[in-house]
Amino acid sequence: MKNIVIFTGAGISKESGLSTFRDTDGLWNNYSVEEICTHQAWVRNPEKCVAFYNDIRRTTMGAQPNAAHLAIARLQQVIPSTRIITQNIDDLHERAGSTQITHLHGEIMKLRSEKNETATMPIKGWEQHYGDKHPDGSLLRPYVVFFGEGVPYFDEACRIAAQADVLVVIGTSLNVYPAASLIQYVAHNVPIYIVDPGEPKLGEYAHRVTFIREVATKGVPPLIDKLIELYHE
Repeated sequence: MKNIVIFTGAGISKESGLSTFRDTDGLWNNYSVEEICTHQAWVRNPEKCVAFYNDIRRTTMGAQPNAAHLAIARLQQVIPSTRIITQNIDDLHERAGSTQITHLHGEIMKLRSEKNETATMPIKGWEQHYGDKHPDGSLLRPYVVFFGEGVPYFDEACRIAAQADVLVVIGTSLNVYPAASLIQYVAHNVPIYIVDPGEPKLGEYAHRVTFIREVATKGVPPLIDKLIELYHE
């Protein structure tokens, strides 16, 4: 059975109403990165960080998986070896019914130990209370990879990408590193599909890519139909 790897970015969740980091009309636009998305910000003003990510969590809980999320979940049902790597911290893939998901930048519906980046626990509801502690005794913080921090599951994502027979990239500009470098781990003969209305800069990889210049909800469902037709055994 083919190993299909789906790599998703903010563009897929934007169509469910979640603002991307680069949007000018969302929550991110009211803050600078230095205020709420660095470890220094957490040390300097943790209450502000907690409040910001509470807002993100509340917005996420009000969003619903869209046609692209649902199509990917359908692909996994037909081809169970399909793996998902996502830059997104929302849980829309999970709520669409997908499994085998590697979150590179954290998960908004979880909290983590302040001293152990992979010691996570789920949060009920949208509100974290600053001062709550992890069982290891450290403060709980949002499970979000801040700018300048390591990406704990990047090596796992690289291994998944290296085993891909097909790579599908959805809703990402391929400008955020190290995640954007995943394409470099795919074998040279692996077909690559990119669904995005923009034009990511691919350099030497451009000749290997089938571009679908559509938003995710329009471009992903027919591509999933094609992949099922080609690779379902």
